[in-house]
Amino acid sequence: MNKIPKQAFTTEFKELAVKRVLDGLSIPAAAKELGVSDQTLRNWVKAAEGGKLKGAGKSVAPAEMELSRMRAEVARLERENALLKKRPTRLPVALMNRNSGSVH
Repeated sequence: MNKIPKQAFTTEFKELAVKRVLDGLSIPAAAKELGVSDQTLRNWVKAAEGGKLKGAGKSVAPAEMELSRMRAEVARLERENALLKKRPTRLPVALMNRNSGSVH
């Protein structure tokens, strides 16, 4: 069984994630948006409240941070598209009749 490599996140990324939660976004929503697990984000929020939030130790340029954010957004959109593709393409007959304005 292969071990999944651990992702390294910068302090700036973690602070951005925590800020999203503190600004009112729910932890599950923020985690999904950023491409991290709910529990990871909960841990970051708890660490930030205790003043112990640390990053991977490397400095990241703003362009790299934006690239990371955009990759997370693309992953989210791909998940949404996959869900939409699984839905039936035709509306149920009852909805079609209700929306047409005519009575049968």
